[in-house]
Amino acid sequence: MSGLIGLVADIERASAHDGPGIRTVVFLKGCPLSCRWCHNPECISNKPQTLFYPDKCIGCKRCSEGCYSGARVVCGRDMTIPEVMEQIIADRVYYGKSGGLTISGGEPLSQPKFTRELALAARSEGIHTAVETSLFIYDEETLKAFDLIMFDLKLPDDGRHIKYTGVPVSGIKANIAKAAKLGIPMIARTPVIPGVNDSSIGEISAFLSDFPVVRRYELLPYHPLGLEKAKALGKPQERFSTPSKQMMEELSEYAFIR
Repeated sequence: MSGLIGLVADIERASAHDGPGIRTVVFLKGCPLSCRWCHNPECISNKPQTLFYPDKCIGCKRCSEGCYSGARVVCGRDMTIPEVMEQIIADRVYYGKSGGLTISGGEPLSQPKFTRELALAARSEGIHTAVETSLFIYDEETLKAFDLIMFDLKLPDDGRHIKYTGVPVSGIKANIAKAAKLGIPMIARTPVIPGVNDSSIGEISAFLSDFPVVRRYELLPYHPLGLEKAKALGKPQERFSTPSKQMMEELSEYAFIR
């Protein structure tokens, strides 16, 4: 295990948005989807990348030594399980009874062995484990290493799902059904993008309601968090409309908590 290497995009500490309680979030690189609104575009590639922010460049001509102004940011570094666990254990004092580790991305299941062994290492320390996944990839052995599975269901039909994410949704739905049989608590999420999927929330909710293990369905308003990072990668991203408060309130009737 100690020699196993994972490509880590970032480690966020004291997160309150990636699962219950206060959590340490390990973002892994690599994702088979290419969502047009992705807020972590730097996690799509399975290779290290450099983000360039020209407004921060001071023209020091010392790029080879590392960027002192933050104009060039390298995303993606090889880390071992013990290196990551060192930061997770350091944060354990903040977890309380509900917090813990969340492995996110990108798509954590695109690095299945590293994801699985990291989750098992955390569980061996008594730390709650959660994964954020598209469930485009199904790996039962890896999913069983988690106490909580959080997944997105963005659109209910293959046509639009391919148009906006690059892959069909039929396989994802099948994987949701398979994962539900594992008996692990699940949380489903849909990013609400007006004009794209706001009219499909009822259909998505009806599909999810068939799985008792899905404890909660969360609707997340689109936010253009990925625009600046996508531009810095040299891959400009489309800006979508942000849903109004009224729209989110109207759609909230489809969200459920068991």
